[in-house]
Amino acid sequence: MIIGLRPGEKAISVADARVLELLAVPLAVAVHATGLSEERQRIREHIVVAREDERRRLRRDLHDGLGPTLTGVVYQADAAGNVLADDPARAKELLLRLRAEVTSAIEDIRRLVYGLRPPALDDLGLVGALRRQAGRLSLDVSIRASRDLAALPAAVEVTAYRIVTEALNNIARHARATTARVDFTLGDRLRVEVSDYGAGGGVWRPGVGLRSMRERAEELGGTCQAGPRDGGGRVVALLPLARVVAS
Repeated sequence: MIIGLRPGEKAISVADARVLELLAVPLAVAVHATGLSEERQRIREHIVVAREDERRRLRRDLHDGLGPTLTGVVYQADAAGNVLADDPARAKELLLRLRAEVTSAIEDIRRLVYGLRPPALDDLGLVGALRRQAGRLSLDVSIRASRDLAALPAAVEVTAYRIVTEALNNIARHARATTARVDFTLGDRLRVEVSDYGAGGGVWRPGVGLRSMRERAEELGGTCQAGPRDGGGRVVALLPLARVVAS
């Protein structure tokens, strides 16, 4: 706000200063509200773009992968039915091929479902799903939580799962460690820490994995930092428990 002086005045009068003080507060509130509105609009646009990108990816996967597989299943079933009476051996061969294609379709469906939300989260919860995933790695992983994590928002749960699995995969591939530790601390936000006792020294070069973890945290308005520490490496993510965008 720019204030000018009247002709002949060298300073703002006491009365004018009081008026300006009265105007400053509501104007500041209005400016702040405008900034919040613009930020909310940017968040809305980001959500819409992310949603449409995901829909495009699903459509492409369904159209290019699952669609042709299921179409082939129908043709194979028709062909087996046509020769079942006259050529049982041929029908059996077609049915075996049909079984292989159905198995392939099931794998495609599982892959698509996993891309949306890992099924293990619904079956086992966050800690149980991570223990299962850790069991597939050549690591001795201990997982601790300060409180029950069953009530975590779905988006926070998935993000925490993705960050931890990426961190554990990086440890298994690069750290030359035999043990790792995962700690969840639940308060007004979720703190996720993954640490190892391997070769964490030196500067960590930001690759796809580190960038992916950081982006996942930032999508929720959180942060993720990763780097070496004494005797190993550490990843720390802070995830807000609620980030509501008004409609």
